[in-house]
Amino acid sequence: MRGSRSFTLSMKKPSGVCPVAFFFALSGGAFSWACPLLSVSMLAILCFLAELYDGFLMAKCKMNTRTKIKICGFTRSDDVRSAIDAGADALGFVFYPPSPRYVSPAAAAQLLAGLPPFVMSVGLFVNAGVDEVVAVLAQAPVQMLQFHGDETVQQCHQIANAVNRPFMRVFRVKPDTSAEDLLEYEAQCRAHGPLFSGLLLDTFVDSFGGSGKVFDWSLIPKELAPRVVLSGGLSVQNATDAVSRVRPFAVDISSGVESAKGIKDAVKVHAFIAAVRLADNQG
Repeated sequence: MRGSRSFTLSMKKPSGVCPVAFFFALSGGAFSWACPLLSVSMLAILCFLAELYDGFLMAKCKMNTRTKIKICGFTRSDDVRSAIDAGADALGFVFYPPSPRYVSPAAAAQLLAGLPPFVMSVGLFVNAGVDEVVAVLAQAPVQMLQFHGDETVQQCHQIANAVNRPFMRVFRVKPDTSAEDLLEYEAQCRAHGPLFSGLLLDTFVDSFGGSGKVFDWSLIPKELAPRVVLSGGLSVQNATDAVSRVRPFAVDISSGVESAKGIKDAVKVHAFIAAVRLADNQG
């Protein structure tokens, strides 16, 4: 019929919209022509319900904090791509020649070229001097440094300032390490300058590099846990428990997702990330 109007009312609730508020929205629209006062009342109820629902969503997001995941010791481009596809937040490259996971600066530069935006690249150094780190970053410009040797706090800051990069300091936890030791060392690192990013907690062993062994997680004070990177003996089997118990800012793994030293196992990488996300969702 000429001049007639027709419309289709979708009854499908949009994703993320409060179900009760959606019902009132439909009802208010249907009855607004018959009773303006009722429409105004429903609008007020709708606004109130929307605020409650937004508050619920925000609280849920805060409870389900997303733990960052760093995977270290890359030597092959296929492994880099696989880790990125699996959802890794940061990739580590070892610039310590004695390590079986050592990668030359030239090779690392090729691996870095495959990193997309917002995936952090981290360079691991052990007792390297300023000139050595400067030379490495001239070829392989990683975004963050990780000091894993006997460097003093002052030396870490000196090197970081020379290349203008933030850094993590590895603290190798011993059986007699106390919560006060960890808090005091973090305070020292932070007091020397703004480039200190945080502590990476690993298990103490005689050699440098990843230990592949677990330390007593109860030694980590609760007030420090949300700022640390947890490492040391993590695996697919214990990742969910580790994140659930410690609630660290991030986790770091190397040997736990390998088929051989320096060779990542794509199945283990995916499984480890899934295990961490399981703990996040349970939080």
